[in-house]
Amino acid sequence: MTENTVLVNGDRLTIEDICHLANQTKALQLSDAVNFRDRIDKGALFVNKLLREEGVVYGITTGYGDSCTVPIPLEYVADLPRNLYTFHGCGLGTHFDRVQTRAIMAVRINSLAQGFSGVRYQLLLQISQLLKHDILPLIPQEGSVGASGDLTPLSYLAAVVAGEREVWYQGQIQSAETVFNALTIAPLKLNPKEGLAIMNGTAVMTALACLAYQRAAYLSQLSTRITSLVSVALLGNAGHFDESLFSVKPHEGQIKVARRIREDLSVVGQASRNDARLQDRYSLRCAPHVIGVLEDALPWFRQFIENELNSANDNPIIDAEHERVLHGGHFYGGHIAFAMDSLKTVVANLADLIDRQMAQLVDPKFNHGLPANLSGAKGEQAMLNHGFKAVQIAVSAWTAEALKLTMPASVFSRSTECHNQDKVSMGTIAARDCIRVLELTEQVAAAVLIAAVQAVELRSEGQPLSANLNMTLSQVREHVPFLEADRALEQALRLCLQLIRDQHWSLYGP
Repeated sequence: MTENTVLVNGDRLTIEDICHLANQTKALQLSDAVNFRDRIDKGALFVNKLLREEGVVYGITTGYGDSCTVPIPLEYVADLPRNLYTFHGCGLGTHFDRVQTRAIMAVRINSLAQGFSGVRYQLLLQISQLLKHDILPLIPQEGSVGASGDLTPLSYLAAVVAGEREVWYQGQIQSAETVFNALTIAPLKLNPKEGLAIMNGTAVMTALACLAYQRAAYLSQLSTRITSLVSVALLGNAGHFDESLFSVKPHEGQIKVARRIREDLSVVGQASRNDARLQDRYSLRCAPHVIGVLEDALPWFRQFIENELNSANDNPIIDAEHERVLHGGHFYGGHIAFAMDSLKTVVANLADLIDRQMAQLVDPKFNHGLPANLSGAKGEQAMLNHGFKAVQIAVSAWTAEALKLTMPASVFSRSTECHNQDKVSMGTIAARDCIRVLELTEQVAAAVLIAAVQAVELRSEGQPLSANLNMTLSQVREHVPFLEADRALEQALRLCLQLIRDQHWSLYGP
């Protein structure tokens, strides 16, 4: 293993490992250690032994789900995995993007690498080859209730492993068969239990959760920096972030946010007893209390996500070491559903917070002398210019949509599959909702960041700022010029949005 690879050998991976693999900043290295290969293959050998000696194993010699009472004659057992991924090929909606698809594949191979799924090492090798060549299954986003796992979306991975359906390859949608032929990759006919092992798990929701976590952590820091800029622009009371003040309500994340803002504002020592601005509106004064909720929640989000990431979560569990077949419900994505429903709520609160800050910045009734709508226009045509008026309306729209999506998906369990799956997690819908809330909140952040920089420049007129704020001003101005006369801001917003999603700007240390 090198610093540019992520080793998959059954040991724990992190959220960061999955994000590296998804973004191709590191490559997956599947262990070829003899003991690892043997441990994986031992599960497949045990499945074969069960077939020889007992002849009845769920999902191998029976139908699936409610159809588990339907026996499958031994002569048809070899056809059952293909039948499973075939009839699940009914996904709809837009396809997961390439980053998300890589994450899904990485999460699934790591689960299989735990050694409790009854599959061959050769299956893990096939998935790792797909990632190596960046052959990505075309996976529709819609169709999973989150238990029994992500059956329908993961059927597209199972089919591509076997050389079927369509893939992204070199920027084009092609048939898996065409790409395999071009690269001399042999399709892998799935053995008993292997179709079920790929599909009957939580890889899709967990992959999205890994990506969502990193985006949310960055948004927390960006919202903090925006708050500091807005405080300067609105002549805010720095005493609201006083160290002694926050010591009496000891939420660590909240304290961290207040400390970061103090550093941005170059606050040293105690604030004055009675500042000229006694109390700012809540969107400034309570910013650490809003952003701090996310900061304090991140550790337990990590715990939930990484435990799921490093679990065997299909059914049945094959314990080859003790020769047991354990029937359970590890495909149930309840922990990810709860984490994603919670994460989308705290992220939407960030959008709401900085939307309110934006509303103060553009309104002459509240912005303490800044030009209306932060217009930089001067001279006889100044009255024609409307500055950030339309941007503020758009920010309000994006915020409203983010807030609308905070309804928990996990409370909408629907009994399905002849009432066998009578309680389901909806974890994948929760994760997809969370990604959308993140997208909208990033849009809000891009707009408010540009507006806040404009506001600070309109206010400061050369007044000294902290190194942190000066750095952010110069970084934004590298890409987005000062808005003097009105111009269309769509391209500037899209550029800033991409920089945010790339986490281009370094903001704070630990």
